[in-house]
Amino acid sequence: MVNAADVETVGAEGDGPYRSPGRRTRHAVIIGGSVAALLTAHVLSAYADQVTIVERDRLPEGPEPRAGVPQSRHTHVLLEGGQRALDELLPGIVAELREHGAPRVGLPSDLVQWQSHRYYRRTAATAHLLTGTRPLLEWLVRRRVLAERRITVLEGTEVVGLLGDSHRVRGVQVRKRGAETRQDVRRLTADLVVDASGRGSRAPDWLAAIGAEPPHEETLDTGLAYATRLYRQPDGNDSGNVGGSGGGSADRTTDCVGYYFVPGRGQARGGVALPIEGGLHLVTLSGLRGSEPPSDEEEFTEFTAQLPHPVLHDWLMKARPESGVHAFRATANVRRRYDRPGRRPAGFLAVGDALCAFNPVYGQGMAVAAIGAVALRDTLADPARTPTTRRVQLALLKASRQAWDIASGADRALPGARGDAARTQLVNRPAAWYLARVVQRAPGDPVVGEAFRAASTLMAPVSVLFAPRVVRAALFGPVRPAPTEPPLWKEHGAD
Repeated sequence: MVNAADVETVGAEGDGPYRSPGRRTRHAVIIGGSVAALLTAHVLSAYADQVTIVERDRLPEGPEPRAGVPQSRHTHVLLEGGQRALDELLPGIVAELREHGAPRVGLPSDLVQWQSHRYYRRTAATAHLLTGTRPLLEWLVRRRVLAERRITVLEGTEVVGLLGDSHRVRGVQVRKRGAETRQDVRRLTADLVVDASGRGSRAPDWLAAIGAEPPHEETLDTGLAYATRLYRQPDGNDSGNVGGSGGGSADRTTDCVGYYFVPGRGQARGGVALPIEGGLHLVTLSGLRGSEPPSDEEEFTEFTAQLPHPVLHDWLMKARPESGVHAFRATANVRRRYDRPGRRPAGFLAVGDALCAFNPVYGQGMAVAAIGAVALRDTLADPARTPTTRRVQLALLKASRQAWDIASGADRALPGARGDAARTQLVNRPAAWYLARVVQRAPGDPVVGEAFRAASTLMAPVSVLFAPRVVRAALFGPVRPAPTEPPLWKEHGAD
């Protein structure tokens, strides 16, 4: 059993404990009320007397979108690796999501998926996604986490700066949202400050303001933009099947539950349709720089006519819209290297999108938030090593590295990719060449496909792609046939 005093030693490398042994950290402050923030609060509540979440929004009572999370209206998935991590932190939470209607979608059996100019065979599922909405997941996590008496939330409050100096952060400066004068700012002291404010984090500026060194930012931007609209199936069927079979559809044209056209080299446009709770579907259209999807409702449907096949367009023509079109443009991959040596203070950590934000098309954000919280828990609980600030930040970066490598590796190959992480380094070119062969074979080869899904859903490390039988298939095996038209029905035995 780890002594609660271990969290008190979160400080600069070599600092050692900054409170006397045997005493708990009195106060931890977390900036933001995101999924990453909530899970971090849950972990820290085992060590701190008090954890305060400072959130700009007024938190909704139920599974409703928040103004401060504009992407919450768009399609989200919880990858299987994230499901496992989330259930490890909050046992039974995945079952709660299912009970509240979050659909479970099998890959590749349940989707018509087009990627790298090929359709995937719909063989038996080897990985699963949860496709419920982000507000549903956030609400269930928030309800569970805030039941802990040590955790409180300052709603309608924004952080405007840090307290402390280049050696140690000692709290934050806060004010009620909407206040404008210096007299409105008050001090909130803390032993540990965690930035979970998302990809728009202002922490680099706040660190510079107290004389510390902000982190280097690695960026890779494809210019991807997306737009989302809520739909109900044309027959009112609540089964969760996009095509309508298996739940009372009159035409039984397919047994798939969704469509996924992935944008890539030679195909600048993409689209995904997935079931959510309440018998509804979210349709998100995406496009690379110069091919952005429209926010106009009529043009939204017409955009899908230019996908590789009109199957999604045909469905949209029959489905009933249940919302307007919501657009989103902030999709660059951004990684802030707090782990690197520099003049940075003890008592400050970054988590979630404030540390590493991904192109949302890969659906990694919520999974990495959970995986990062597990890494935080395990690092603090390690009896053999003092959890200094740099050591904890290294662990958090490592927890996000696989998702970063997948997203940035795929995006580097896209035309128009920009940023200091856009160029493939010479040492990485052999791996990029090999992974291109894996991606080419995944649609038709079950062995390669299973390994590819295990890595891309964060269920297994990337090393699974280098298992002997996968290497044999990728290097020496033929490119096996894949469907030339959308596979509207599962293969025999795929149930």
